Amino acid sequence: MNDSELVVPLTDRSTDNGIKVPPPRGENSDVIVACCAGPLPSKEQGAEVSDIARQLEYRVEDSPPLHLCCLYGLQQVLLSISSTISIPIIVSGYICAGDMELVTAEIMSTFLFMCGVCTFLQCTIGVRLPIIQGGCHKFIPAIAALMSLPMWKCPDMKVTAANMNSTNGSSNNTVLPYSDPTEVWQSRLREIQGGIMLASLTQVLIGATGLLGWLLRFIGPMTIVPTITLVGLSLINVSIQFCETQWGIAALTLFLVVLFSLYLGNITIPMMVYRRKEGCVRINYPAFKLLPVILAVLLSWMVCGILTAANVFSDNPKDLDYHARTDASVRVLQNAKWFFFPYPGQWGLPTLSAASYMGMMAATLTSIIESVGDYYACARISGESPPPAHAVNRGIAIEGFGSLISGAVGSGGATTSYSQNVGAIGFTKIASRRVFQAAGIIFLLCGIFGKFGALLTMMPKPVLGGIVVISFGMVTSVGLSSLQFVNLSSGRNLCIIGLSLLLGLMIPSYLEKRKGVINTGNREADQVIVVLLSTSMFVGGVVGFLLDNTVPGTPEERGMLKWKKQMSSDTADDKRRRQRVYDLPYVTDFLFRHKFFHYIPFLPSFRAFRHTKDNSKDTKE
Repeated sequence: MNDSELVVPLTDRSTDNGIKVPPPRGENSDVIVACCAGPLPSKEQGAEVSDIARQLEYRVEDSPPLHLCCLYGLQQVLLSISSTISIPIIVSGYICAGDMELVTAEIMSTFLFMCGVCTFLQCTIGVRLPIIQGGCHKFIPAIAALMSLPMWKCPDMKVTAANMNSTNGSSNNTVLPYSDPTEVWQSRLREIQGGIMLASLTQVLIGATGLLGWLLRFIGPMTIVPTITLVGLSLINVSIQFCETQWGIAALTLFLVVLFSLYLGNITIPMMVYRRKEGCVRINYPAFKLLPVILAVLLSWMVCGILTAANVFSDNPKDLDYHARTDASVRVLQNAKWFFFPYPGQWGLPTLSAASYMGMMAATLTSIIESVGDYYACARISGESPPPAHAVNRGIAIEGFGSLISGAVGSGGATTSYSQNVGAIGFTKIASRRVFQAAGIIFLLCGIFGKFGALLTMMPKPVLGGIVVISFGMVTSVGLSSLQFVNLSSGRNLCIIGLSLLLGLMIPSYLEKRKGVINTGNREADQVIVVLLSTSMFVGGVVGFLLDNTVPGTPEERGMLKWKKQMSSDTADDKRRRQRVYDLPYVTDFLFRHKFFHYIPFLPSFRAFRHTKDNSKDTKE
């Protein structure tokens, strides 16, 4: 986007907002001083964009003012932080540190720090779409299975503490393998670290070698539909877990988001802003359209605070509505450090075993499948063309690299793309890459400034429940929207879609109810099979992929013609925009000029996906 052309056109939807937006830099630039107000983005004149793109306030390459980037970035952080912090809390229990709140706080700070690093890397040099990298819950079953082995069973920590205190030889409590409670949890965390690091290294190789990109030529709408749709449907239980803590608050939050984003979206609020050359001027700011999540969270959080002060919610931690209290997580805030700087090897040298690698590898494979689905969903909901193979390869490689570093610093988990944030683009109307880079920086600061991160984690669970319901619903609808490319009057297509969705829901549900039904005689093999078949998007995606590529059908019937037409775009402007979105910043021209880079699968110059010279313009962040 050309910074010198930041002028908002007068349209029917923004008649009151046809204001001149100052460029962010240069001699004629203005500085807008406002904490929560700002101009609408510009749109390239004459550009033929999709209907989805026209509904967005900020497209991928648009750059809101700095203060709005921070505000919108915080909105994305609020959507994902609760799901992210649940992982270190769960992992702390598995490594025998569930009652050590300071340990949990340090692992949490490490995890938030790495989520910020991974998000910034993914948006900047990865797939370059607006994607949040949060904690991957797919690794939890693998970690649980690993820590259930006899050698990793938790010892009696009280007796272990007694061993530590018996320094003068007056105590004979020496029956445990560990005399230091710190070594008890650190040894288990180091085992988890080793498995995550090796599995993540494998993921880097899968992306860097182009293996995944090669498979994309066989992937069409009939594979994408069940994969993305099941991402949303498979998270129903997660939504219930948050909402059941207080259904009234969850419903209130959901109602407020719908009210602000759909019913009040076209209503603007008059605000005064200051500009250097014009002084104080009045603008009409669409706050309900651009800040529905923050407004809904603040109001619902306020209601929870009032009800907490009135003792409406139980003060018994065992009761569900206890988690609707605003002081339910106050101890986390009290125990969090003011400053914390994670570094590789802070818990010691990682260890490795075949069991840890196989379990983590199974989780990594399912994470890759889900991430590819998220890339396509994000591109579609952002009004962009589907990502080319080199972008997908690079995204998976960067995701693996981020998880590799996460394992090295001992975060207790890996990172993956977050579907709820992809879905949130649909109702926040903000797909700016800058905003998501700002969210990554906020995550990073949450990890460094422990008190700040702990404050955000105090959001009541039912408030988050209302947010994730609409987010997961958006992901599901985005998946189903790809059906527009296929022939829905074809019995072949209806059968494939139905089987993919049904089996994707049925098999994981069966395995959840029948624990231990998979028994090959090899524990590691059982672990891999269970993790894969328990992942809805993996089952549905594989079924759709196999049936679509083996059952006879014309390319038009399968939707491949319309799908490829969308990927290739009809106009030169669309091609230029697609390249600008997925190409690497600053170096694209250099890569095209040297043939060596034409053979590297994760670079824009990869020969199998080369663009014309006229459309290989270098871009800047």
